[in-house]
Amino acid sequence: MVFENSGIEKVVIPQGSLQEVMNHNGCVLGGSWDYERMTFDYKYEIPEGIYYLRFPGYAIDGDVGANNATLQLMDPYMGKHYYPTGIEYGSDEVFPERIVEHAINKIRTISTEFTALAEA
Repeated sequence: MVFENSGIEKVVIPQGSLQEVMNHNGCVLGGSWDYERMTFDYKYEIPEGIYYLRFPGYAIDGDVGANNATLQLMDPYMGKHYYPTGIEYGSDEVFPERIVEHAINKIRTISTEFTALAEA
């Protein structure tokens, strides 16, 4: 499930500021980073399964490994974890309404913090 037009896809932000905002909102740097990309995850563990709200971004300047990148964020998306194969993001996945609502609120909160940073 992709959350399009959230405003986050327009954000260009220094790596340190991105990490501060995401950590403040309970998102952790996922294992899928390299010198050009970063993904922050918010994990949902509920009786129906394990889900991840993901916030991807890629470096438009600098180097993620050197902690000096400027990143362009992309549309957040959600996936469901299946053991042992991993996370599935297909359009046929069904997501509990309560976590979708929470994810939308989380995205709005993070977007508001990005806007506040840009205005500071």
